Amino acid sequence: MITWTAFSVLKKLRDRVVAVKGSETLSSDLKQLALQQGFSAVGIAPAVTPVGYHHLLEWLDRGYHADMQWMEQRKEAREHPRSMLPGTCSLIIAAMNYHEGTQPVAGPRVSRYAWGTSDYHTLLKTRLAPVAEALRQRLPSAKTRIVVDSAPLLERDFGRMAGLGWYGKNTMLINRRFGSWFFLGTILTDAQLHFDAPEEQQYCGTCTRCLDACPTQAFPEPGVLDAGRCISYLTIEQRRTAIPHELRSGIGEWIFGCDVCQDVCPWNRFAPTQAPEEFHPREALHPVDGRALLRMTAEEFSGLFSATPLARTGYAAMRRNVALALGNLRDVSAEPELLQALSDESAIVRSAAAWALCQLATAAGFVAVRQQLIREQDASVQGDMSASLLAAGEMVPEYRSDVALTPPGVCDDGNCGAATSAAHVPDA
Repeated sequence: MITWTAFSVLKKLRDRVVAVKGSETLSSDLKQLALQQGFSAVGIAPAVTPVGYHHLLEWLDRGYHADMQWMEQRKEAREHPRSMLPGTCSLIIAAMNYHEGTQPVAGPRVSRYAWGTSDYHTLLKTRLAPVAEALRQRLPSAKTRIVVDSAPLLERDFGRMAGLGWYGKNTMLINRRFGSWFFLGTILTDAQLHFDAPEEQQYCGTCTRCLDACPTQAFPEPGVLDAGRCISYLTIEQRRTAIPHELRSGIGEWIFGCDVCQDVCPWNRFAPTQAPEEFHPREALHPVDGRALLRMTAEEFSGLFSATPLARTGYAAMRRNVALALGNLRDVSAEPELLQALSDESAIVRSAAAWALCQLATAAGFVAVRQQLIREQDASVQGDMSASLLAAGEMVPEYRSDVALTPPGVCDDGNCGAATSAAHVPDA
């Protein structure tokens, strides 16, 4: 005879088995629906404090976040997903490939993820919405929240915990089936779902191609990125100030982001050649017409890029980046646009145009930079232009920072290059 106590225990065990099976079925159905929405892989991870959180704190302490103060200010929010959805138990992590097989072309370059016609944040949220709705239909009391790269969530950590890949030495999440050309989108929920096994292995082996290929040496050690030296940070996040002289040559042809460490990764040989239509390159970005971008008005820039990732960089910083790229490419055909940019209303554009003209090293370019330096009223631009001239082995004219000494296009003595070999600001 079964006692009441034994019956209660058996009932609880049965209910638990039913709940587990129900959770497994629901989780499987949700993942299948996500795949139908165009995602390449889907996994489910528990809501916990990820191991990467402690690495984040160390990274912040070392100052590798450059001037991204919002990362320091919001670090506590990244400790646990419940900061974004109270009661979060599970995270559905979905990976969407954006590599559609098109090869880069010569000229100024934009990172592959931004080639398309839509902002990936919007696209992934739209594709995840039916999955979240299906979850709420099955569990009407369930709460959900969709986040894509804009919330304080360590997405790559949870992607690894959901079995979607491992951390590469370039800090990217890498999947053995399709490499690292993918976005991550997440559904937070207070529903208890069935968790996938985490990826515990690291398959980079002794390969250091990504570290060796970085043009600005942005990896002080494997798996650690110094954002202040990263081309993606410099061209996207550092929007208000000039890019340091010592990093400008390393930026090369990149005007938005950088793909170098992914281009050289052996695992990306397995990258798919099909992706959603929204990620196929738009005409304006493949190839990029740097001269046209320099001529573009703020209104034209907004009209062309407002719904794409490029809007984040902004009009002035994008044209700064373009000027540097044209200088690195030694594109003499862009000299007219660079000469015009010398008098741009943006200080960072004027500085970049002067540097680029010094790279082209034409007589007309050097004369124009000296003339602009004499007229220049911004002390930071004066110092930047002087440094560009000196680095090119050119003489620097005397200039003043309080008043314009000469009308546009005219040097005081008719010889802009003979004044002095160092910038000089007379006493007031």
